[in-house]
Amino acid sequence: MIEDNYKQRGLRGKLVRKLRQKGIADERVLEAIGKVPRHVFFDDALLNHAYEDKAFPIGEGQTISQPYTVAFQTELLGVKPGDKVLEIGTGSGYQACVLLELGAKVYTIEFNRKLYERTKDFLPALGYHPYFFFGDGSKGVPLRAPYDKIIVTAGAPVVPDSLVQQLANHGVLVVPVGGRDKQTMVRITKNNGQLKKEEFDTFAFVPLLGKEGWNPNDRKP
Repeated sequence: MIEDNYKQRGLRGKLVRKLRQKGIADERVLEAIGKVPRHVFFDDALLNHAYEDKAFPIGEGQTISQPYTVAFQTELLGVKPGDKVLEIGTGSGYQACVLLELGAKVYTIEFNRKLYERTKDFLPALGYHPYFFFGDGSKGVPLRAPYDKIIVTAGAPVVPDSLVQQLANHGVLVVPVGGRDKQTMVRITKNNGQLKKEEFDTFAFVPLLGKEGWNPNDRKP
Protein backbone atom coordinates (compact mmCIF):
# COMPACT_ATOMS: atom_id res chain seq x y z
CA MET A 1 0.00 0.00 0.00
CA ILE A 2 1.42 3.37 -1.03
CA GLU A 3 1.29 5.98 1.69
CA ASP A 4 -0.32 9.25 0.67
CA ASN A 5 -0.97 11.22 3.82
CA TYR A 6 -2.54 14.56 4.64
CA LYS A 7 0.80 16.40 4.49
CA GLN A 8 1.64 15.01 1.07
CA ARG A 9 -1.80 15.86 -0.32
CA GLY A 10 -1.36 19.36 1.07
CA LEU A 11 2.03 19.73 -0.62
CA ARG A 12 0.46 18.57 -3.89
CA GLY A 13 -2.22 21.20 -3.56
CA LYS A 14 0.46 23.83 -2.99
CA LEU A 15 2.29 22.63 -6.12
CA VAL A 16 -0.91 22.87 -8.17
CA ARG A 17 -1.44 26.45 -7.01
CA LYS A 18 2.14 27.29 -8.01
CA LEU A 19 1.64 25.81 -11.48
CA ARG A 20 -1.53 27.85 -11.89
CA GLN A 21 0.38 31.00 -10.93
CA LYS A 22 3.06 30.12 -13.51
CA GLY A 23 0.46 30.12 -16.27
CA ILE A 24 -1.00 26.61 -16.50
CA ALA A 25 -4.66 27.31 -17.20
CA ASP A 26 -6.16 23.90 -18.00
CA GLU A 27 -7.94 22.92 -14.81
CA ARG A 28 -8.17 19.28 -15.93
CA VAL A 29 -4.37 19.13 -16.19
CA LEU A 30 -3.97 20.74 -12.78
CA GLU A 31 -6.51 18.34 -11.28
CA ALA A 32 -4.63 15.35 -12.74
CA ILE A 33 -1.32 16.56 -11.30
CA GLY A 34 -3.10 17.03 -7.99
CA LYS A 35 -4.08 13.35 -7.99
CA VAL A 36 -0.75 11.70 -8.83
CA PRO A 37 1.39 11.02 -5.72
CA ARG A 38 4.73 12.29 -7.06
CA HIS A 39 6.53 11.39 -3.83
CA VAL A 40 6.27 7.66 -4.57
CA PHE A 41 8.66 8.11 -7.52
CA PHE A 42 11.44 9.40 -5.23
CA ASP A 43 14.15 7.64 -3.26
CA ASP A 44 14.04 8.28 0.49
CA ALA A 45 17.01 10.65 0.29
CA LEU A 46 15.06 13.02 -1.98
CA LEU A 47 11.59 12.47 -0.55
CA ASN A 48 11.35 15.92 1.03
CA HIS A 49 11.84 17.47 -2.42
CA ALA A 50 9.06 15.55 -4.18
CA TYR A 51 6.68 18.51 -4.49
CA GLU A 52 9.22 21.11 -5.47
CA ASP A 53 8.82 22.37 -9.03
CA LYS A 54 12.11 20.84 -10.12
CA ALA A 55 13.43 17.84 -12.07
CA PHE A 56 15.28 15.15 -10.11
CA PRO A 57 17.44 12.16 -11.09
CA ILE A 58 15.85 8.71 -11.22
CA GLY A 59 18.97 6.75 -12.22
CA GLU A 60 20.30 5.59 -15.59
CA GLY A 61 21.13 9.20 -16.47
CA GLN A 62 17.42 10.08 -16.58
CA THR A 63 15.21 12.44 -14.61
CA ILE A 64 11.64 12.82 -13.43
CA SER A 65 10.55 15.98 -15.21
CA GLN A 66 9.81 19.27 -13.51
CA PRO A 67 6.06 19.41 -12.77
CA TYR A 68 5.72 22.66 -14.74
CA THR A 69 7.22 20.93 -17.78
CA VAL A 70 4.83 17.99 -17.40
CA ALA A 71 1.89 20.39 -17.09
CA PHE A 72 3.07 22.54 -20.02
CA GLN A 73 3.45 19.60 -22.40
CA THR A 74 0.19 18.03 -21.27
CA GLU A 75 -1.70 21.28 -21.72
CA LEU A 76 -0.33 21.67 -25.26
CA LEU A 77 -1.41 18.12 -26.02
CA GLY A 78 -5.07 18.85 -25.23
CA VAL A 79 -5.93 15.34 -24.03
CA LYS A 80 -9.59 14.35 -24.05
CA PRO A 81 -11.05 11.32 -22.25
CA GLY A 82 -10.69 8.27 -24.47
CA ASP A 83 -7.81 9.70 -26.52
CA LYS A 84 -5.24 7.17 -27.66
CA VAL A 85 -1.91 8.66 -26.51
CA LEU A 86 1.62 7.49 -27.27
CA GLU A 87 4.29 8.59 -24.81
CA ILE A 88 7.92 8.47 -26.00
CA GLY A 89 10.15 8.00 -22.95
CA THR A 90 8.42 6.24 -20.06
CA GLY A 91 11.12 7.21 -17.57
CA SER A 92 9.76 7.11 -14.04
CA GLY A 93 6.18 6.76 -15.30
CA TYR A 94 5.00 10.03 -13.73
CA GLN A 95 3.90 11.62 -17.02
CA ALA A 96 2.03 8.45 -18.00
CA CYS A 97 0.10 8.61 -14.72
CA VAL A 98 -0.94 12.20 -15.40
CA LEU A 99 -2.18 11.19 -18.87
CA LEU A 100 -4.12 8.27 -17.40
CA GLU A 101 -5.74 10.57 -14.84
CA LEU A 102 -6.99 12.62 -17.81
CA GLY A 103 -8.79 9.56 -19.12
CA ALA A 104 -6.38 8.71 -21.94
CA LYS A 105 -5.57 5.23 -23.21
CA VAL A 106 -1.79 5.37 -22.85
CA TYR A 107 0.90 3.53 -24.80
CA THR A 108 4.38 4.24 -23.48
CA ILE A 109 7.79 3.18 -24.80
CA GLU A 110 11.17 3.30 -23.04
CA PHE A 111 14.66 3.00 -24.57
CA ASN A 112 16.46 2.04 -21.33
CA ARG A 113 15.78 -1.56 -20.33
CA LYS A 114 16.37 -1.06 -16.58
CA LEU A 115 13.87 1.80 -16.45
CA TYR A 116 11.42 -0.17 -18.59
CA GLU A 117 11.58 -3.20 -16.30
CA ARG A 118 11.28 -1.09 -13.17
CA THR A 119 8.39 1.06 -14.32
CA LYS A 120 6.29 -1.68 -15.92
CA ASP A 121 6.17 -3.37 -12.52
CA PHE A 122 5.85 -0.22 -10.44
CA LEU A 123 2.95 1.60 -12.14
CA PRO A 124 0.47 -1.28 -11.93
CA ALA A 125 1.29 -1.53 -8.22
CA LEU A 126 0.09 2.07 -7.96
CA GLY A 127 -3.08 1.26 -9.86
CA TYR A 128 -1.99 2.76 -13.20
CA HIS A 129 -2.14 0.55 -16.29
CA PRO A 130 -0.65 1.93 -19.50
CA TYR A 131 0.52 -0.39 -22.28
CA PHE A 132 4.30 -0.76 -21.91
CA PHE A 133 6.82 -1.19 -24.72
CA PHE A 134 10.59 -1.48 -24.75
CA GLY A 135 12.55 -0.15 -27.73
CA ASP A 136 13.45 2.81 -29.89
CA GLY A 137 10.82 5.41 -29.12
CA SER A 138 12.07 7.73 -31.86
CA LYS A 139 10.41 5.29 -34.28
CA GLY A 140 7.19 5.18 -32.24
CA VAL A 141 5.06 2.05 -31.90
CA PRO A 142 3.71 1.59 -35.44
CA LEU A 143 1.81 -1.62 -34.69
CA ARG A 144 -0.60 0.32 -32.46
CA ALA A 145 -0.87 3.44 -34.65
CA PRO A 146 -2.58 5.76 -35.36
CA TYR A 147 -2.60 7.88 -32.20
CA ASP A 148 -4.74 10.89 -31.32
CA LYS A 149 -1.86 12.40 -29.38
CA ILE A 150 1.89 11.77 -29.14
CA ILE A 151 4.10 13.27 -26.43
CA VAL A 152 7.89 13.07 -26.44
CA THR A 153 9.57 13.49 -23.06
CA ALA A 154 13.15 13.76 -24.36
CA GLY A 155 14.92 16.30 -26.55
CA ALA A 156 15.04 15.45 -30.28
CA PRO A 157 17.46 16.91 -32.87
CA VAL A 158 14.56 17.06 -35.37
CA VAL A 159 10.88 16.15 -35.37
CA PRO A 160 10.91 12.36 -35.91
CA ASP A 161 9.11 11.63 -39.18
CA SER A 162 7.93 8.23 -37.93
CA LEU A 163 5.97 9.94 -35.16
CA VAL A 164 4.32 12.37 -37.58
CA GLN A 165 3.32 9.39 -39.75
CA GLN A 166 1.71 7.68 -36.75
CA LEU A 167 -0.56 10.62 -35.94
CA ALA A 168 -4.25 10.20 -36.64
CA ASN A 169 -6.10 12.85 -38.62
CA HIS A 170 -6.54 15.88 -36.34
CA GLY A 171 -3.79 14.37 -34.18
CA VAL A 172 -1.30 16.38 -32.11
CA LEU A 173 2.41 15.75 -31.51
CA VAL A 174 4.29 17.63 -28.78
CA VAL A 175 8.08 17.30 -28.90
CA PRO A 176 11.07 19.34 -27.63
CA VAL A 177 13.42 19.96 -30.59
CA GLY A 178 16.94 21.41 -30.60
CA GLY A 179 20.41 20.65 -29.26
CA ARG A 180 21.41 18.21 -26.56
CA ASP A 181 21.28 20.85 -23.82
CA LYS A 182 18.37 23.09 -24.83
CA GLN A 183 15.24 22.62 -26.93
CA THR A 184 12.19 24.53 -28.14
CA MET A 185 8.82 22.96 -27.45
CA VAL A 186 7.11 22.20 -30.75
CA ARG A 187 3.50 21.25 -31.43
CA ILE A 188 2.59 19.58 -34.72
CA THR A 189 -1.10 19.29 -35.65
CA LYS A 190 -2.15 17.06 -38.56
CA ASN A 191 -5.29 18.04 -40.46
CA ASN A 192 -6.22 16.15 -43.62
CA GLY A 193 -2.58 15.52 -44.46
CA GLN A 194 -1.53 19.12 -43.77
CA LEU A 195 0.84 19.85 -40.89
CA LYS A 196 0.68 22.93 -38.70
CA LYS A 197 3.82 23.66 -36.68
CA GLU A 198 3.86 25.90 -33.60
CA GLU A 199 6.83 26.78 -31.39
CA PHE A 200 6.68 27.63 -27.69
CA ASP A 201 9.08 28.09 -24.78
CA THR A 202 12.61 26.73 -24.34
CA PHE A 203 13.26 23.73 -22.09
CA ALA A 204 16.09 21.35 -21.20
CA PHE A 205 15.41 17.62 -21.61
CA VAL A 206 17.61 14.55 -21.60
CA PRO A 207 18.35 13.51 -25.21
CA LEU A 208 16.00 11.33 -27.24
CA LEU A 209 18.12 8.32 -28.19
CA GLY A 210 17.46 6.20 -31.24
CA LYS A 211 17.43 6.02 -35.02
CA GLU A 212 15.45 9.28 -35.42
CA GLY A 213 16.95 10.89 -32.32
CA TRP A 214 20.50 11.15 -31.01
CA ASN A 215 23.02 8.36 -31.54
CA PRO A 216 23.15 6.33 -28.30
CA ASN A 217 26.85 5.62 -28.92
CA ASP A 218 27.66 9.33 -29.13
CA ARG A 219 27.10 10.21 -25.49
CA LYS A 220 28.52 13.29 -23.89
CA PRO A 221 31.64 12.57 -21.76
